[in-house]
Amino acid sequence: MPTPPWWLFVLPLIAGACLPLQAGINGQLAKQVSSVLAAALISFFVGMLGLLALTLANREFPSLAAMRGMPWWQWCGGFLGMFFIFIAAFAAPRVGALMFMVLVLAGQLGMALALDHFGWAGFKEAPVSTLKIAGMAAIAVGIWMIRKG
Repeated sequence: MPTPPWWLFVLPLIAGACLPLQAGINGQLAKQVSSVLAAALISFFVGMLGLLALTLANREFPSLAAMRGMPWWQWCGGFLGMFFIFIAAFAAPRVGALMFMVLVLAGQLGMALALDHFGWAGFKEAPVSTLKIAGMAAIAVGIWMIRKG
């Protein structure tokens, strides 16, 4: 397999850097509108408009047959995104950007470990190893250190 171009490594870094900013913006939005749910709805509505514009510009509409043939779990991505936005707007202002993001990272890595181990959601199977468990333990220690600091 050829090495991916450099920018494919930069884009996830930029996306990751946007997450704490997004959490902060949505937390402030929740204060402004006096509702975490309304803030999440506004956030998703603006995101939907952006995706609609991109979809229209690129003419990438799925067929109805393709959508009817989707398994139930493929519809859950939007729900999981909504859950993240809601939790970010609620929790991030209360625990702080660093603690929120380190907990998000730990959750992401824990789920990634399970996804790879079992090959769920289309991922290639990669069994859990002692080193991977040690890495997760190091993250747990890091969370404790950040909490104490």
